[in-house]
Amino acid sequence: MVYSQEAGQKALGKKLCTIGFSRKSLRRFIELLKEAGVQRVVDVRLHNTSQLAGFAKKEDLEYILSLVEIDYIHLPGLAPPEELLRAYQGKKVSWNEYQREFLKILEERRAEECWGREINPKEINCLLCTEDRPEHCHRRLVAEYLVRYDPAIVVEHLF
Repeated sequence: MVYSQEAGQKALGKKLCTIGFSRKSLRRFIELLKEAGVQRVVDVRLHNTSQLAGFAKKEDLEYILSLVEIDYIHLPGLAPPEELLRAYQGKKVSWNEYQREFLKILEERRAEECWGREINPKEINCLLCTEDRPEHCHRRLVAEYLVRYDPAIVVEHLF
């Protein structure tokens, strides 16, 4: 399923997708990327080498994506710091607190500078994280943050 921010809006805008790998087979994961026309997967996970990541373990994913002609880049600077992630996962902070804190961190890191530097706005990029759906995932926050700096970006969540 594909959920597009303001469907049909800005048909010629810069497309930025997001996807989570959990609860997806490798086949479905690749189908979603190909259907959306993704040219580069931007891994925004802090940790991407865990055995629990299955096919999305960095080296495996990079190789798989190369077979279907999709580039891969890892940008841990777009991931939440370990302490914040653990606090949210451990229910020590609410989603609203997590969201507020993470957005402040993105501002401090000047995350918008990656758009046009590490992320080529002329390509269709896809932010990758673990969560199946975007509602409570930092990749959605990163996408929305980037839209604030470039309103021509059209976000499409793949799930």
